[in-house]
Amino acid sequence: MEKKVTENKHLFTNKFLVLLILPLIVEQLLAVTVGFVDTLMISTVGEYAISGVALVDNINRLVIMVLSAFATGGVVIASQYLGRGDKESGRTSTGQLITLMLITTLILTLLFILFPRPILRTIFGSVDDQVLDAAVTYLVVTSFSYPFLAVYNSGAAIFRSFGNSSVSMRISLIMNIANVALNALFVFHMKLGVAGVGMATLFSRILCCLIMVRYMLSEKNELRVTSLQAFIPRRKHIIRILKIGIPSGVENGMFQIGKLMVVGMVATIGTGAIAANSVAYQIIDYPNLAATSIGMALITVVGQCMGAGNVPEAKYQIRKLMGAAYICDWISKGLLFIFTPQIVGWFSLTPDAAADAVLVLRAFSVAAILIWPLSFTIPNALRAAGDVRYTMTVSLVSMWICRIAASYLLVFHFRLGVLGVWIGMFIDWYVRGISFLLRYVSGRWNRHKVI
Repeated sequence: MEKKVTENKHLFTNKFLVLLILPLIVEQLLAVTVGFVDTLMISTVGEYAISGVALVDNINRLVIMVLSAFATGGVVIASQYLGRGDKESGRTSTGQLITLMLITTLILTLLFILFPRPILRTIFGSVDDQVLDAAVTYLVVTSFSYPFLAVYNSGAAIFRSFGNSSVSMRISLIMNIANVALNALFVFHMKLGVAGVGMATLFSRILCCLIMVRYMLSEKNELRVTSLQAFIPRRKHIIRILKIGIPSGVENGMFQIGKLMVVGMVATIGTGAIAANSVAYQIIDYPNLAATSIGMALITVVGQCMGAGNVPEAKYQIRKLMGAAYICDWISKGLLFIFTPQIVGWFSLTPDAAADAVLVLRAFSVAAILIWPLSFTIPNALRAAGDVRYTMTVSLVSMWICRIAASYLLVFHFRLGVLGVWIGMFIDWYVRGISFLLRYVSGRWNRHKVI
């Protein structure tokens, strides 16, 4: 995808931004839709199944967040090299990113295969035996897919670094169609239950990995690796990726660990609360799609601006894309508030669980409409400029003090049930969002040197 200079000298045309962002929105839509369909399908097996899958999905999200953090490091480094015109160093970074991701996921896969039950007991404490058995099955099967997911994520990150997000969108479409079809086969036809959902995830990720490898070796990849030596670990390039990836990984990982702790609180309330919380989390991914995708685009755009040494252009693009994020967010949250009862009705929940899901989703719609893009979109711009330690510090402090401590008080002291967990989350968002806004206004985010 080629960017052009417009008459007013901006580096990125509106056409470039639309062609970058729209495939990201479609890809994110496909990703959350397959999780949505998985939950719908497994809900037909029973609440123990949906609860077991929901618990493991939190662990899988932690793994995905760690991979996403490393991928973010790869995108930032590659984007800045491209902005500087140094494609050769960008290609070397590509090989190093793939090696780093594969080593990480192989270790995690081995860990979850060998010790699934102790890990689940440690994280979630005492849960119903039937729920735990379902969770163990789902964790073991899906953990085999991590290395394949790593290769796909590496390729998607590299293509995004030079503005080509359509490749990962097309592969994601194929993967999700395959996943839904395999779910129907394994769950409805072969009656494999939780194992069937896990197998569908595994086989669809293997497929998308193979397709991504083909694209990465093609001429469409501006950062195509032509020598196996690029995959041999090199200290300088790995450190550059990790300088971005580790703070982002710590931030994302601890954020998800905090979420796991909160889910552990929900687990003590009962199976119905777990199911309501899981369904609500599946649904909120949709109204967050546009702002999330714009945040991903900001990494590419700001990364290239900073690589070219053009800070004013980076500021202009941040303001422009944040405005778009807010418009999309207001529309999506308003629609969710109106249609929440109908959406929750699609799931096979008990009346009490359905009522809890409706309550927290409407509270989410009201709370998020002012702060969500500031909490989760603009920090990507800061990361793309190399300001990763600040975003990590703010996120960690806010999570532990606001989300976890507040949730504990609201659930166990004030007896607000699952709503208390969500109120704690809202407090966390407002602290994060205000902190990131102040950082951007201060201008200190653009004083970092990445390459």
